[in-house]
Amino acid sequence: MSLFSSLTGFEPTRKTLHLYANAIGVVPRAHATPHNKWWHVSLRLTSTGLKTAVFNLPNGETGWLEMDLTQHVVRLQTSYGGTFTIRMQAGLTGTEFGDQVLTAVADLGLSADYARAKFEDDEPRTYDPEQAANFFTALTQVHQIFSAHRATLTGQLGPIQLWPHGFDLSFEWFGTRVESHAENGELQEFPAQLNLGFYPGDEPYFYSNPWPFEDKLLDAILPDGAYWHTKGWQGAKLPYDTLSNDQNSAKRLQIFAQSVYELAAPTLIA
Repeated sequence: MSLFSSLTGFEPTRKTLHLYANAIGVVPRAHATPHNKWWHVSLRLTSTGLKTAVFNLPNGETGWLEMDLTQHVVRLQTSYGGTFTIRMQAGLTGTEFGDQVLTAVADLGLSADYARAKFEDDEPRTYDPEQAANFFTALTQVHQIFSAHRATLTGQLGPIQLWPHGFDLSFEWFGTRVESHAENGELQEFPAQLNLGFYPGDEPYFYSNPWPFEDKLLDAILPDGAYWHTKGWQGAKLPYDTLSNDQNSAKRLQIFAQSVYELAAPTLIA
């Protein structure tokens, strides 16, 4: 039996999860302890779904939001036991869902100029529990393989996290090379890096993209099924569907991750 189940038909539910993830993500963006690599805005995988960073409450306690993909609800939880629940099957628009989240955190005494543009959308949302559960299974399996590969690496590493804005699961390996890059109108220095990620969209795929990208990598041969992608972003791409019916899918993903690392890492070291 293949490790990765098919994600055919997942896209309507994925769009809903993506929008709802952005809605819960605006809370730690405003209230969690800031991280210089923006890790405070990401979601982390748990035994039941995805969880935001912890944020402080005015009463000295802490809170967090959980997207439960087994019970199909989002919960606002606190360290003293208080909870607020929103059903993801209720068909709420992104705006309606986000409003409920922000009303709940306001009841805990929090207020901020939240990034509402990240979730405001007035289209009714579709949520299929079976598709969501199937995605969670795939996400858990991918996380396990990413964790195994990550454990083989040395140097500075980021956590495995799901980014609400892109709805992709990834982690970073940082090289010793330092590059200048303009951000928010200022020239800043950033460490070179190599990402390994999984994007579960309409045509899901795995990716591993080095930054900065050296054009000489385009001449390197990638493992079976993978190819160099250069439109919009530059890096190696492995379509998910090429693995979903393969008995050796886990091994092939491991080989993909290791191969791109071996090719790209020398270009990211000073």
